[in-house]
Amino acid sequence: MDRQKEKEPLEIERKFLVRMPDPEILARLALRRIGITQIYLTPGEYSSVRRLRLSRWDREEKRFFTEKLRLSDRTRIEREREITPAEWEELYAQRDETLHVIEKVRWCVPYAGHTLEIDVFPFWTDRAFCEAELTEEDEPLELPEWLEVVREVSADRRYTNYALAREIPREELGTP
Repeated sequence: MDRQKEKEPLEIERKFLVRMPDPEILARLALRRIGITQIYLTPGEYSSVRRLRLSRWDREEKRFFTEKLRLSDRTRIEREREITPAEWEELYAQRDETLHVIEKVRWCVPYAGHTLEIDVFPFWTDRAFCEAELTEEDEPLELPEWLEVVREVSADRRYTNYALAREIPREELGTP
């Protein structure tokens, strides 16, 4: 299995819980605004997380099947491919009925050599996520001063999208 993992495509990312960013700043700085719907399927091999994602921007709409297997707090094996509407319907039959559908708007903001993906969810008015993909787990990451970080949640499993489909954390953020 270890030899196989070495050949797999990796997703290395850091994730932050942030106070809700100013929408005017996001609209001004973002390269793209993507509407995303995520539907989780029953677990795959080795308890991998499997999902369907519908991404909408401008007049485009694309469907994806993704399978992720956690290796560490920041690294996962990620297999993702675009699928047809017919494949979507076929995979949808494997939906995990115990999980909620996740809806979010992703703002893709370039900053200091990375693309920050700021996810805004309809069930939160005071917070959002900021994610950045890295090439190595210890790669330095700079965040803009206009983005108020509450804390890093890369290791907090309550803040994966999969966990949000099960239960939404309602903790108080406190005063800034």
